[in-house]
Amino acid sequence: MGNNCKQQDSSERRRGRRAPKGHFVVYVGEGLKRYELPLSFLKNPRLQQLLQKAADEFGFDGQNGIILPCDDSTFQTITEFMTNSS
Repeated sequence: MGNNCKQQDSSERRRGRRAPKGHFVVYVGEGLKRYELPLSFLKNPRLQQLLQKAADEFGFDGQNGIILPCDDSTFQTITEFMTNSS
């Protein structure tokens, strides 16, 4: 996982902590691992596709945060790619 993306365990996720300034939070995988991503990642077409798929599958009701429909290893590969290409 790249330096720009921070993963947190489920106990940190339950605290409902806000993302640091300039970041946003997504939840990934069966365990809904929390990741804090830099806002600059929102420009990436791969992440935009995942966000669209998430909206189609889960909607964005604001209650549960942004849940991305992929497993942890796939997401980590995507974030490494985004980190290396920025």
